[in-house]
This record gives sequence, structure tokens and C-alpha cells, in this order.
Amino acid sequence: MSKAQTPPSENPKAGVENVASILRDRIVKGELPPRARIVERQLSAELGVSRTPVREALKLLEADGLIEISLHRGAVVSEFRPEDAVTLFEVIAVLEGLAAKRVCEIITPDILQRLEDMHSAMLDHHKAGRRNGYFDLNTAIHDFIIQTSANPVLITTHQRLMIQARRGRYLAIMEPERLAQAVDEHEDLMRAFRSGQASKAAEIWETHLRHTGQTVAAVLQSGNAS
Repeated sequence: MSKAQTPPSENPKAGVENVASILRDRIVKGELPPRARIVERQLSAELGVSRTPVREALKLLEADGLIEISLHRGAVVSEFRPEDAVTLFEVIAVLEGLAAKRVCEIITPDILQRLEDMHSAMLDHHKAGRRNGYFDLNTAIHDFIIQTSANPVLITTHQRLMIQARRGRYLAIMEPERLAQAVDEHEDLMRAFRSGQASKAAEIWETHLRHTGQTVAAVLQSGNAS
């Protein structure tokens, strides 16, 4: 049976979360830019699912703040303004700085090795110019530090904020100067982890996230001005 003939019930993408995940990824990576319309009928046909999981997935994205749904316009990707980036990353910077400090305080050889492995893989992607691979490993490092902090309030708050912030982080890696600076900051963090400098790790990581927010705001401002 061809892909076009595959019944929705047999399609592995049929789940609501799968549809939501696909849409989130497209929004994060700019394939669905701000103000882009998401047409249920077209998406349903593309993914080979009924309109019900598409409709439910759109509700999840609306709750995330990634899209807006209105009676007349349907589903539209939300704006992401420069001021949104600055205020969002100010909070994320504090959370991630706290997480880095905590991880450095409780670090074990296994935790450090996991960080070393991810850091090395991220650098390989960077040197090869594979930006999507770099972004995925970079994100994994940030998420691992948050999870390893073992602070449930911090983890939950960060997860919620990052739903919006991930598309900003992706914008930032498209800026060559910021990309080089970010890699240096990751190197600095690894040095702090290796030497057990918890306060230094917090300072480096908080600054790293503030720089990201500033870059995102500048990119958005430039786009708005063009």
C-alpha cells in the first residue's frame, strides 16, 4: 500500500504528541515562521492522519504559547519579539546558572564523563558545519545540566520556559560571531566543571544565556526592521 493510501490508524505519526512534536520542531527551526498559518486540512493530508489529532495537537501548541487560534484566522504561529527574548532569557539565565552551580557541587566521574562525551560530539558537529547536529547536542547539554541539578521546581519551570525559548536559541546559532562565542563559553564551563569551581560555573553559564538572549533580540530586531 502506498503512503498516500495508508489508513490514518496505521500511520506511526498518528498520535497527538507526535503531531505536536513535528509542529514544535518546525516552529523552532523557522520552517513555520511567526504569523504563518497552519491549515488543519493540509497538515492532516501531509501527515496521513485524521484532523482530530491535528486539532488536539494545535490545542497543545496554543497552551505552550507557540500558536494563536482564532475563529476567523485559524491557527497562526505566535510572534516572538525582541523584548520577549530579553525578558525570557534573563530568567532562564538565572535558572541555568543555578543548575550549573549545583551540578558542579555534586559532580561525579560518571557525570563529568557524560558531559565530556556530549561536549566532544557537539564540537565535532561545530567543526564540520553541521548546525542542526550542533544545535541538538548543545540542547542536550543544557537539558542534562538542568536534569542533573535534581531540583524539581527548577526543572519544571525551565521546561515550561524553554518551549518558547528553543526557537530563540536556534536563531542564535545562525549568527557566526555568536556561534564562536558560545562554543568558547561551553569550553569555559567544562573547565569549571573539571576543576570543581561551582561559583565560576554559575557565572559562566548565566552569562552564556544572557548573551544568547541578547543575540536573539538583535536578530529579531534586524528581521523586524527589514
